[in-house]
Amino acid sequence: MVIGGGPAGLSAATTLARSLRSVVVIDDGHPRNAPAAGVHNFLTRDGVSPADLLAAGRDEVTRYGGSVRPGRAVAARTSGDGFQVTLADGDVIEARRLLVTTGLTDELPDVAGLRERFGRDVVHCPYCHGWEIRGRRIAVLASGPMGVHQAILFRQWTDDLVLLTHTTEAPAPEQAALLTGRGIAVVAGVVDRLEVDDDRLRGVRLADGRSVGCDAIVVGPRMVASSPVLDDLGLKPVAHPMGEAVGMTYPAEPTGATTVPGLWLAGNVTDLQAQVITAAAQGVAVAAALNMELVLAG
Repeated sequence: MVIGGGPAGLSAATTLARSLRSVVVIDDGHPRNAPAAGVHNFLTRDGVSPADLLAAGRDEVTRYGGSVRPGRAVAARTSGDGFQVTLADGDVIEARRLLVTTGLTDELPDVAGLRERFGRDVVHCPYCHGWEIRGRRIAVLASGPMGVHQAILFRQWTDDLVLLTHTTEAPAPEQAALLTGRGIAVVAGVVDRLEVDDDRLRGVRLADGRSVGCDAIVVGPRMVASSPVLDDLGLKPVAHPMGEAVGMTYPAEPTGATTVPGLWLAGNVTDLQAQVITAAAQGVAVAAALNMELVLAG
């Protein structure tokens, strides 16, 4: 059973179905990247909408004999040599092996209007969105330890970039020198809200009344993987190497195996930095390792 019908889960399910395994994908239909106009850096599929990519993936799973079950997994327990998973509608599904690919949640700064525009002109990944906002006025909203890093990185896509310190401290002297050397202005003060006119981002309004113009905003969300299924099975999330402020994921071996026998992970649920194509590739690799375990188990 695969819980999570994103790129990692669908790629894994297709690989398992092509290996003549009986596989069902449980998916609640709420992909993380749904607001984005297109998927990028996915060879041959650049610009495809997230919805179209997932629809094609579901078609591939079913074409090889797998199935996709709409629903949300809310609980799990071990049962003999396998697992029992309970869905929100009360149904219970049994499986010999369990692969969780439920991704993560982006926790955004508490700024009015930010969530509504996330994935459009409020972005977090330069490789996902940098090309689309190139040459425009970009404001980096510092809300954690990655603010200066993001400002220096996004500077590659524009000559007009400002770092808003928001709730973070002023950059340390060495950081300030890096910013100055790259022509990045620093504006201190808490950001109160976005300024939008005719559904177009015009800038941000600070709590002290000042306005800073921009066409796009870069944020560093806290990325959190959370799964009642994994919690029930005894797997606990761990902090990113840079700290809990960056995010939390569930631990797994490079193969995707976990400390719980028969439980596997792939994609953002265990890797905060995995882009769509990375998560899809991980799904294939983990499915291959999982299949080998079943082969050896007989």
